[in-house]
Amino acid sequence: QVQLVESGGGLVQAGASLRISCAASGRSFSNYAMGWFRQAPGKEREFVAAISVSGAHTDYAGSVKGRFTISRDNAKNTAYLQMNSLNAEDTAIYYCAAGGYGDTANGYSYWGQGTQVTVSS
Repeated sequence: QVQLVESGGGLVQAGASLRISCAASGRSFSNYAMGWFRQAPGKEREFVAAISVSGAHTDYAGSVKGRFTISRDNAKNTAYLQMNSLNAEDTAIYYCAAGGYGDTANGYSYWGQGTQVTVSS
């Protein structure tokens, strides 16, 4: 089992930056690839970014590529999502996930409770 806790969400203005974190506990964090997903009101959960166990490989949704950066610190059991040039369309609850890889939510076994990111225009 892996427990995931997101933090760092909040209300920001369009164009601002924000970094959200995902702290893991339980079984070894460094054994799991990590992913970030988001869900806006009335919409399905969508893939944002993923990072491999070592951090050497990353993938991004087209809508965030070039603006968002996923990273991880295995010594701190924490994954991050740096979000730059935020716009209103980025408003959503952001979830981190572990135990899978790729852009499909069903591929992940463990999920955090989510952190709200709201971008005002």
